[in-house]
Amino acid sequence: MDKLLSPVEAPASPETPTAVSRRSFLRYTGAATALTGLLLTSCDDDDDNEEAGTVDVGSGDTGVLNFAYALEQLEAAFYTRVKTGTYYTGLTATSAERQILDDIALHEEAHVDFFRTVLGNSAIKDLDPDFSTINFNDKNSVLTAARTFEDLGVAAYNGAGVFLQSAVNLVVAGKIVSVEARHAALIRDLLTYNSFVASDVVDLFTPTSATSAPGEGSGSGLERSKTPQEVATQANQFLQAGSKLNVSNIR
Repeated sequence: MDKLLSPVEAPASPETPTAVSRRSFLRYTGAATALTGLLLTSCDDDDDNEEAGTVDVGSGDTGVLNFAYALEQLEAAFYTRVKTGTYYTGLTATSAERQILDDIALHEEAHVDFFRTVLGNSAIKDLDPDFSTINFNDKNSVLTAARTFEDLGVAAYNGAGVFLQSAVNLVVAGKIVSVEARHAALIRDLLTYNSFVASDVVDLFTPTSATSAPGEGSGSGLERSKTPQEVATQANQFLQAGSKLNVSNIR
């Protein structure tokens, strides 16, 4: 089966899709150089504000990007761990399920490399995950956790986008969240068919009646978002002490 997704819209290249190198990913985004420049002019040292035992992601655009970097670290570590469990190793090499997990793992690793590069010295430390509540030998446990991480990532990007000041950063974030949304849709359908736009992630539009005029009804039809604080509360359940996120300066 051909690769199902690529991290961003990319030109044809012999380097994709089996190994999305950092160099290739940065070239594909077309915005890395500009983004790096913006960060260099806005970076600051937030160590003085860091609460004991937490990782302060910082403020401003750097804070939002570090917040995204933290979530991407968590997702990448999760899919790396998935490959060690018997659920994954028991899948046939050509199965669609294994192909999807392999593709998503590549994308998350590329996202981590991307943020680490553009943040440079402003990047937070490498985080230590805590996946002790996940049974990596059980399909339902793995996919339920994957759904949590993917849904959380989408809600986080959408919820934090309002705090970005740079149009360049907003465009890059929009590109990445569109990929995360595709991940979420795939994982959701692996768990429950046709659940990719269920009411827990989308404010579904319901017509007033079968004969109502277009637009008459309830619901916006838009993705549900979460604030950085709401996301951090969930993400911190999967991070060890000393790696839990402090997002109080994103506002």
